Amino acid sequence: MYVGIDHGTTAMRFACETGEFKVSRSDARDFVAGDLERLCPLDDIEGIAVCYSMGDGISAITPIEHVENRGVVSQAGAGEHIGGGTRVFDAIAESGIPAVVIPGIHRNSPTDPRFKAYSHQTSPEKIGIAYEACRLLGTDAVVCDASSNTVTLLVSGGRIAGAIDACIFAPGTRHGALDVDAIRRIDAGSCTANEAFLAAGVDITMPPDLRIPTLAMFAAMEMAGMRILNPAAKAALAGSCAPVIAAEVERLLGIPVCIFDEWCASRGLWKIARDVFKGAPSILGIPVDSRAAARSNSLI
Repeated sequence: MYVGIDHGTTAMRFACETGEFKVSRSDARDFVAGDLERLCPLDDIEGIAVCYSMGDGISAITPIEHVENRGVVSQAGAGEHIGGGTRVFDAIAESGIPAVVIPGIHRNSPTDPRFKAYSHQTSPEKIGIAYEACRLLGTDAVVCDASSNTVTLLVSGGRIAGAIDACIFAPGTRHGALDVDAIRRIDAGSCTANEAFLAAGVDITMPPDLRIPTLAMFAAMEMAGMRILNPAAKAALAGSCAPVIAAEVERLLGIPVCIFDEWCASRGLWKIARDVFKGAPSILGIPVDSRAAARSNSLI
């Protein structure tokens, strides 16, 4: 049995072939490895794929015991530190269960170099979403995760070409890019840049009747922009907002849009764990650290 762990904005989601469960990030501060028995007996777990924060400290899928600082450059940045993700990561690392850490997409990632105009493109759980979506849609897909954040990835020829993170373009319900008013507030010292990011979503910036239409419009714009690089790419939406914006996104794009639910990331991640521990050399163009392959051989 293989397990995928999604470090989401509001919750930690755990999935395997036979089931899933989730806990809030605050409740996850009490997580212990034994909680995985909600999925299956611990002795049945052959491998885990885990995410942590932005994942910008590594660029390959790496065994957890070889990852420093939980795979991030710094705890500081665009996001909210609660402690649940930290506890889950550390509990998995201490458990002795074979586990790999999924990297985010950033300047050291093997993507289209033009995306590296920005230091960070997406956090690692989106790779799980893309992996799950591409199993259905094929090797060319634009995948948008719309929830608290909105993040869009492009997969071309089975490789991640690049991504647009929440702090760059399309807003989510809670978080978004910094506009002129936000920059002025930061310069005036009334908030930090991270506080401005955490309050730039449509639930804060838009009246109730325009929140969903606004989210749909910007998600569609982001997806359309990515399809410039691959007009044949099929479209997918994931995240908590996917069902409510799908019809409008489909109308704006003029192509069918496949909808995935909130479990898309964790399901994709357990399949990544399975394929990595069975010897896959790369996942969507992201290399697998050779030490992971060595560990997978030791399981046979």
